Amino acid sequence: MERMVLNCKTVAQGGLKQSVIAVSDGRFVPCDGSFVSVPVMDRSSLVLLPGFADVHVNLREPGFSYKETIATGTASAARGGYTTVCSMPNLKPAPDCLDTLRPQLELIRRDAVVEVLPYGTITREQRGEELADLEGLAPYVAAFSDDGRGVQSDALMREAMKRAKALGKLIVAHCEDNSLLRGGYIHDGAYARAHGHRGICSESEWGQIKRDLELVRETGCGYHVCHISAKESVELIRQAKAEGLDVTCETGPHYLVMDDSMLQEDGRFKMNPPLRDRSDREALIAGILDGTIDMIATDHAPHSAEEKSRGLEKSLMGIVGLETAFPILYTHLVKPGIITLERLIDLLVTNPRKRFNLELGDRADFSLWDLDACYSIDPEEFRSMGRNTPFTGWQVCGRCKMTVSGGRVAWSEL
Repeated sequence: MERMVLNCKTVAQGGLKQSVIAVSDGRFVPCDGSFVSVPVMDRSSLVLLPGFADVHVNLREPGFSYKETIATGTASAARGGYTTVCSMPNLKPAPDCLDTLRPQLELIRRDAVVEVLPYGTITREQRGEELADLEGLAPYVAAFSDDGRGVQSDALMREAMKRAKALGKLIVAHCEDNSLLRGGYIHDGAYARAHGHRGICSESEWGQIKRDLELVRETGCGYHVCHISAKESVELIRQAKAEGLDVTCETGPHYLVMDDSMLQEDGRFKMNPPLRDRSDREALIAGILDGTIDMIATDHAPHSAEEKSRGLEKSLMGIVGLETAFPILYTHLVKPGIITLERLIDLLVTNPRKRFNLELGDRADFSLWDLDACYSIDPEEFRSMGRNTPFTGWQVCGRCKMTVSGGRVAWSEL
């Protein structure tokens, strides 16, 4: 779509306003006399939102295309209003040097319908034994992460931070101390005790965050914490920011609207980190409100139906989230007045794009939403190959009607 003119609503301070938006050659431009012959698309009932950015997405390809592909994962992103996603490196081959990154870059070039920026690993094959080729990867990756695995060695993480700082790249940390896991697979809380499950203690997360913050003090590295879930993690990051450390963090939609009292004996409710106590959820919301938590990322993690059919103990960890994130957050945080729509845009757009250097400028990345459309979440409608969501049957408001990435329509049901 080279040129278009939209009559729609846009977000303004304190509410919505009616606007006319013009796009030419993939860019937003003034709607001047040159558009006199372009028919206006009347979408006056819809709200235009800037393209969301998710810095934590598992696209599974190469290596695990039976779970998800670049094509299906980016189609899912587009249906959810996302125009930029950062793809985690738990792939086969793991992108630990340029040679192992190239297959993913080629798939992205060929199949992606939205912008995809890959991560490079911190360590070779994510084994935590020696550093990846950070220098060779740096020009091609969003940042460095061993997502899915915490870097256990203090010395290795220290050296990774030093080298990442020299390269001007972030260390993006999945914080998990393996010595504290003890075979756990859901939160070590009331539900685990009542139902005979082995629990994962919160310290397995916040303990490694505490260690990493010491290393940030030492190295000055830019540091971002993945999917925080515990109240202690929020407080550690709050203190680090007050100290002036170069630290940001994310949490996921599910941690903001669910806790372990809502668990069921179903693999759809199993993710890492796990759903924690109500007090943790309340602390996360407080962190959203006071700016401690910078952004919301889905940790979109598709698995096959068989892999998620083994109950809480034996199912693989992870849920899908790209197509439910905005409706869940809008319905359960914005509509009740917990946060404003403007604040949600900060969390989904402004802050992740600023931190990861993903700014749009005048690039025409946006989505159109019917915020009055209310419906029941049905995973059979997903464009993702994954159906593993705990939100099946939840009533939400907000349906994405169209997503445009770089001026090209990536999703539409108009």
